Amino acid sequence: MPEGSHASAQEALKKHFGYEQFRPGQWEIIESTLDGRDTLAVLPTGGGKSLCYQLPAILTPGLTLVVSPLISLMKDQVDALARAGIRAAEINSALDYRESMQRIENAQHGMYKM
Repeated sequence: MPEGSHASAQEALKKHFGYEQFRPGQWEIIESTLDGRDTLAVLPTGGGKSLCYQLPAILTPGLTLVVSPLISLMKDQVDALARAGIRAAEINSALDYRESMQRIENAQHGMYKM
């Protein structure tokens, strides 16, 4: 992991999410992901799992694809990311074909981070 990654992560945590510090276990998960290691993270409900993939996505180049089985969770997270100034979109079965294809095209053109 590049030197200063923890400081960069702390800065992004404050800037995008408004938190001063990580919850227990979050930094270790984020650090593992930033190091490029396959990472399995099990945290309780409300333990901050989303941040563990959202923060590395912000700190690394390119598009991050998140797969979720819950449409309502996708919508909530995309809305929260938008409020934080992070470009994101969800694609799910509630969208019509044209809207889904438009979002895929937008992703191909670099319009989204997640």
